[in-house]
Amino acid sequence: MDATMRIASLLPSATEIVCAIGLADELVAVTHECDWPPEVAGVPVVTRAAEDLAGRSSRDIHDRVTAAVHGGSSLYALDEEALAAARPDLILTQELCRVCAVSYTEVNEVARRIDADITVVSLEPTSIEGIFHSITTVGAMTAVEDASVEVVEALRERLSIVERGVAARRAGGQHAARVVALEWLDPPFAVGHWVPEQIRRAGGWDLLGIDGERSRETSWDAVREVDPEILFLMPCGYHLADTVREWRATPKPDWFGELRAARHGAVVALDGSAYFSRPGPRGIDGIELLAEVMDPNGFRDIAPPSGWTPVD
Repeated sequence: MDATMRIASLLPSATEIVCAIGLADELVAVTHECDWPPEVAGVPVVTRAAEDLAGRSSRDIHDRVTAAVHGGSSLYALDEEALAAARPDLILTQELCRVCAVSYTEVNEVARRIDADITVVSLEPTSIEGIFHSITTVGAMTAVEDASVEVVEALRERLSIVERGVAARRAGGQHAARVVALEWLDPPFAVGHWVPEQIRRAGGWDLLGIDGERSRETSWDAVREVDPEILFLMPCGYHLADTVREWRATPKPDWFGELRAARHGAVVALDGSAYFSRPGPRGIDGIELLAEVMDPNGFRDIAPPSGWTPVD
């Protein structure tokens, strides 16, 4: 690899990929949300939230996000001066979600103003295979293809272990857990993109999410109609403590306690930001987590520590 490679990551998932393939030292810029792995602390930050949403309710954030999307704006601002100072050769970004990062169009425009030779790469996974492809794409763009292939092979082996375990449990009579996973709480959003696949590969069946499609607004009545055995709470961008706090503040229908998941103590808060919101290597950790939560007799000690907790 060219020792002068300088990488700016405008996605937390891309930051995780860069570090996983051994290029943490090549990162010269990250976002204000890049909090993993720990070695990225201290890397110059070149984005910020366009407005302060701290302490706002899920409903208020949803309404502001909706207004931003309809108005063609983003919730994130790019610090052009800081990015220019970082002198990147490669910028990693995305087009998949207009509210999850600085817009792809803006990134390209800023990159051209800074230096026409900067390479801008958009990562667009919507599936587990797409995540693997993103890892090898970053490896190819940074001339560490062998390292990226090794990372993907290791992730595939971990995934295969879970899938073989699921198949063995199914052959022994274990049924697929019927679940609903919510990417937002107020209003409730059914998960999309790679998350229904994570659930399926872990041995479950998501009743409202659709593989590869965007998350979509649903309703508590829809959740009641399918009456899941497990209700997973994984609001986008929220770590576990944030999810627990948001759930406590979320208005729930009077009949919520009648849901099968609620009756059986199977309403589960997850660290969505770490294992489900970001299409990076820790997506496999998310599958392992789900497998253990859904079938603790079949899977033991594979879930990431502090990745989930039951809630009332």
